[in-house]
Amino acid sequence: MMYVYILKCSDESYYTGVTNDIDRRIKEHESGKNSTSYTSSKLPVELVFVERVKDPNQAIAFEKQIKGWSRRKKEALINGDFDLLVGLSKRGSRSH
Repeated sequence: MMYVYILKCSDESYYTGVTNDIDRRIKEHESGKNSTSYTSSKLPVELVFVERVKDPNQAIAFEKQIKGWSRRKKEALINGDFDLLVGLSKRGSRSH
């Protein structure tokens, strides 16, 4: 089982990641021990979204997809507003 997750950082930015152990990974982020990581200088972080994904390849693909999304799309996902998420996706595809 894999987990795709989004953290909200203290500077209001979002960090998206994937892991096979969500509890361990969140503790690693919160510790700030890896000073070169994105979140280490943006503590505290808050887990705002997590989804379990059975297939590791699908989890990695979903993580990459989210990383390419606009802030508004990420917030629609976080808030469970799937109508807005679909609407933003349609608007984005028309603009390309």
